[in-house]
Order: sequence, then C-alpha cells, then structure tokens
Amino acid sequence: MERRSFLVLLVAGCADPGLNLGPQLALGPGAPEPAPPALPPSGSPAFDEWLRGFYGRALAAGLPPALLNRELAGLTPNDRVSALDSRQPEFSRPVSDYLRGVVTDDRLAIGRRKRDALPALDEIEARYGVSRNILVGIWGLESSFGAILGDFDVIRSMATLAADGRRRQFAEDQLIAALKMIQSGEFARSQLIGSWAGAMGQTQFIPTTFLSTAVDGDGDGRRDLWGSSPDALASAANLLAKAGWVRGQSWHREVVVPASFDYALVEGPKETPAWWAQQGVTPADGRGFAAADQGAEAQLIAPSGAGGPMFLIFPNHFVIRRYNNSTAYALGVGLLAQGLAGEGGVVRSWPQETPLSLTDRTDAQTALARLGFDPGAPDGIVGVNTRAALRAYQQSRGLTADGYLSLEMVRRLRAEVAAPPP
Repeated sequence: MERRSFLVLLVAGCADPGLNLGPQLALGPGAPEPAPPALPPSGSPAFDEWLRGFYGRALAAGLPPALLNRELAGLTPNDRVSALDSRQPEFSRPVSDYLRGVVTDDRLAIGRRKRDALPALDEIEARYGVSRNILVGIWGLESSFGAILGDFDVIRSMATLAADGRRRQFAEDQLIAALKMIQSGEFARSQLIGSWAGAMGQTQFIPTTFLSTAVDGDGDGRRDLWGSSPDALASAANLLAKAGWVRGQSWHREVVVPASFDYALVEGPKETPAWWAQQGVTPADGRGFAAADQGAEAQLIAPSGAGGPMFLIFPNHFVIRRYNNSTAYALGVGLLAQGLAGEGGVVRSWPQETPLSLTDRTDAQTALARLGFDPGAPDGIVGVNTRAALRAYQQSRGLTADGYLSLEMVRRLRAEVAAPPP
C-alpha cells in the first residue's frame, strides 16, 4: 500500500513531447514542486496519472531528471504483465505433481554436468558456506541453468505492476532500483531483461536484491547475473548466507512416524531431533542425524498429508524460502540437491493426488469458518491458517489431523454444512 503523500505535479501541456521540461531542483522544504516532462499519452489514463505521480517520487529517491525523462518517455503498460499478475489458476497443482516435475533424471544429469564444469563453485562454497548442490538446485529451478532468462523489459514490467496498484509499493521500489542500476552505468536499459515479475538473470534477482546482494563471482569487476554463471551463483550464495544459512547443517530430512502419532504436531513446534525421537519420529533412511543437526530446531511437515512423505525441516529450509517463500519450492531445491549429491529421492512414494479447483478450496474455507474453525479469508489459497483450521476440525471429528485438504475432505465439509441441524 502506498504510504507516501502524492505530490501535486504541474504538466507543461503545450511543450514538445520528450523534451526535458522538469526543473532540475532538489526537493526540500519550500522547494518548488517538480514538473514532469510532457510525456506522450500511453493510451491508459490510469497509467498516465500514476506515471505523473511516480516522477516526483522518483526525484525524491535521488534519481536525476535527465535519466527519468529518457527512460520514462514513451513508456506504456504491458497487458501481458497485467494478465499474468491477475491470473489465478483454476486448479491448484498438488505438491507431489510439482516435485515429481522438479526432480527429474534429465535435470539431475544437466545439473551434475553444469556443476562439475564450474571450478568457481569451490571458492563460492568455501566463502559463503552454502552447499554447491543447493546453489545448483536453485539455478536449475530459477532459469533451467541459465537457459531461460525471460524476455520482459524490467522497467516496463515494474511500471505496469505499479500502475495496476495491487502491489504498488513493491513495484515502485523495484522500478526505482532498476533505474538506479541504469544510473550507475553498470547496465544499459536494454540489458535489464527478466521475468514478467521483474526477476533477472540466471538466479532471478529482483532489482532491490541485486543492488543489496549481487556480487562479482568471476573477478572481472562486474556483477553480470545474465552472462556469468559464477556471478549468478555467488550472488545466490551471498543472499542465502546473509539470510542465515548454517554451514554444514541439513535443510530437511525425510522421516517416518508411528501409527499412534499425534498429527496435531505437524507444522507445530520446532524442536531438536532428540525431542522428535521421543515422539517416535525417526529418519526414513535409517541413518542418524549429522552432528551439525543435533542441536538444531526442526519442524515437522506433511506436504501430502499422512499418506505421503513427511519431513523434518531445519533452519536452512527456511533460508531457502527467503529466496522463494514456498514450502514446495524449498523442498524441490532440497530434493534436487540430494539427487545431485547421489543420495536418491524420497523413501516413501508420493501419493496420487487430485487437483482441487478454486471452488473446491474456497468452499472448504467457507465451510470451516461456518463450523467455527477460522481459516482466514476464503481466498482459495491453502496456507498455514487454512491447514491449522482443518487440523482443528479433523481433531474435533476424530479424524487423522494432518491438515491435508483432499477432495474427500472437501466433500465431507460441504456435506456437513449442508446438512440440516439436528
């Protein structure tokens, strides 16, 4: 949400489009209000209104008028970006399907070749303490090892998202950061190409993260996330290290639980492996925990419910989620890293899951709320609050309280709220 006050901007409507008409004055108490150049209409009045307001905010952020006049002139919204930002898939992809698609023989083979051909990984791993296999896993998921970098103009994408308003503050921050990248002389506008959401390079950094975290990994004096794999991987390692990566510690371990296990502990306490052992939780592969894991506090998750693999997730798992705040993504990176290290995949097979429609998910949330179990807003996103509400409901009905929303559970909830009161 935009928290800064909007500046009243004067537009020189009779001037030639594209000329630098803004007074080059510093903003301060009593200073005249800056006037943007007479930018040509974009065809969208709402976009033009936002752009006039953004001009003043960009000046206040320290960007020079000459740069703004050059980069903002002729800017128009990108309808593809707006459509992608507003699109919510009708069916949610089950985590088992996602992970089966992530950890494939082809991806592992390519990842091993790419890893073994990069001697720079020795120094990167030593300097930042992050496993090279985790970095290669991120590389594979973010850009298919540098093969897919996106084809969107980052400036135009961020301007579109900012004008649309759903994530205005975020998008304006990214736009200002991208303009500062151009201002620094490090990159030309034509080089700032990325995803529709503004992520750039082989490890998909947003502009603010680039400014704060990108590093030179190949020693050529530049931070080239597009053309230099060492730069991209060193930058990813720096990001994870700054987020708290613990050298030598696991990110997750697959575990098994006894038949009498209390599933209310799923997504609950963070405790040491010894505490979990007292609850009957043991490694699925039969091997003990590494010394670096013994004192770490881990949380239990069951991403496919009681019928699928379960994991203790360690602090490093949550660090991976600083890169992409998704449990499935972090598991995917971790399982790829395991495969790259030759450790194999999950011991317990993933179940066959039925995709849930948006209506299925919102109906379940509405039913939980009507039954007295608050999942939050019925938005169709099955997150922590929905799973906690579902676990409480399941426990109250004597069911396995794993918080897993299956199609059978959706049907049960619908039937219960539809039934006449006794």
